Amino acid sequence: MLHNSLGRPDEALAAALPAAESDADLGVVTWCSLVELIIAAARLGRLDLAGRALARLRAMTQAAGTDWALGLESHCQALVDTDAEPHFRAAVERLAGTPIRGELARTRLHYGEWLRRQNRRTDARRQLRAAYEMFGEMGMTAFAVRAARELGTTGETVRKRGDGNAADLTPQEAQIVRLVRAGLSNVEIATRLFISPRTVEWHLSKTFAKLGITSRRQLRR
Repeated sequence: MLHNSLGRPDEALAAALPAAESDADLGVVTWCSLVELIIAAARLGRLDLAGRALARLRAMTQAAGTDWALGLESHCQALVDTDAEPHFRAAVERLAGTPIRGELARTRLHYGEWLRRQNRRTDARRQLRAAYEMFGEMGMTAFAVRAARELGTTGETVRKRGDGNAADLTPQEAQIVRLVRAGLSNVEIATRLFISPRTVEWHLSKTFAKLGITSRRQLRR
């Protein structure tokens, strides 16, 4: 999920495959791994792999029969089907009736991304705006930043959530901001702070969400 949230489908696929393809009964682990595998494979154009994973997922979701299960199935079906919209709508309707808000927000994000690719900018903004607000409220900052970026591509100026400013940053976030403003790369910052480049990227995604921005260029300004 982390890799998918940060737009790294190759790494997401590699992380999801072992659990998703296991013959062991791993319960919800298998469900979640299949979903992440389908999302990553669809983004990579690996529709054959996504389709096989969807068939396995469908066997479980149909047996469960809950709104959450069937909503997940419709969401994943939308990612591999050329006629995606009916499945996205069904997924939103199903998931809206459950307390699993993160899955509903992700469905709206993917629906909005699909609408944008269809050049339906007004419809895309509606879904992406809802996803952005939901992710922000839940503290899912990497997804919130991604939704904000997608909104920006539709021509909408993203409204900063709350009254966030530099005073809201943690000491490490503030230190990373200063190093970014000094022109250091993520790798250079990681070396200086004795953390990994991915940790730097994670802190930056949280910082972007707090400050209501979407790029390093805005951070420098």
